[in-house]
Amino acid sequence: MRIVAYKTHKIRAHEDLLVILDHYVPPLREGDVIAVTSKIVALCQGRVVPKNGAPSKNDLVKQEAEWFIQQDLTRPEAIAITIKEGILIASAGIDTSNAEKQYVLWPHHPQQVATAIWTHLKKRDKLRHFGVILTDSKTHPLRWGVTGVGLAWCGFHPLRDCRGMKDIWDQELRVTTINVLDGLAASAVLVMGESAEQTPVAVIHNAPHMHFLDAPPTEEETRSLRIARQDDLYAPLLEGVQWQKGEAKTCKKPPCKSLNPSE
Repeated sequence: MRIVAYKTHKIRAHEDLLVILDHYVPPLREGDVIAVTSKIVALCQGRVVPKNGAPSKNDLVKQEAEWFIQQDLTRPEAIAITIKEGILIASAGIDTSNAEKQYVLWPHHPQQVATAIWTHLKKRDKLRHFGVILTDSKTHPLRWGVTGVGLAWCGFHPLRDCRGMKDIWDQELRVTTINVLDGLAASAVLVMGESAEQTPVAVIHNAPHMHFLDAPPTEEETRSLRIARQDDLYAPLLEGVQWQKGEAKTCKKPPCKSLNPSE
């Protein structure tokens, strides 16, 4: 597998994402997967809030999270524990790095955006098998540092089900499923970087374990990665705290071609 990151200009709010991709991403090949950071998607959607005169971070987290644990966020470095788009993420993905004195929120309807990018680039480069990932970075309990995570995808199956396969000792695997999406996202984010690299797009060549699809994922497929809190391996921890309902709502509309859905 080989990953190439592409440098862009400093992207600001309300630019055209497809124009950016067309300008910086060279012709793609069969079997490529393009990774795009969710931050530039959010910027192009205008999902920014100026720090001066902005709502408090407490209010922003409540507004953006699907679920959150009530915490005091008055300190600048304070971080909230939240769930958004089915992902356990710090402060509902609200970020200030590379944000020009403003908060950058997670993009609206990332799955619709991934589908729109896939449709556009697939047609542009006359591809049959091709994938798209929208990425962000997140922490992991009991580990320092962040790694990439996939917010949305299109063009391939995000999981490789190994149940029923045999291991090297001819024992049948009963629970093993490989998360292809997050594995690729982590690799791409490592190459794209987290600070001043200015490389928010990467192309993954010759990725292993790919099962490409000919159509955008259905709603059922987009939920195939999610596990209900009570069914999760970490349910004793996740269910042992008091979650509060946030104001964000998960989109249930079918994918559309617009990169800037407003709701």
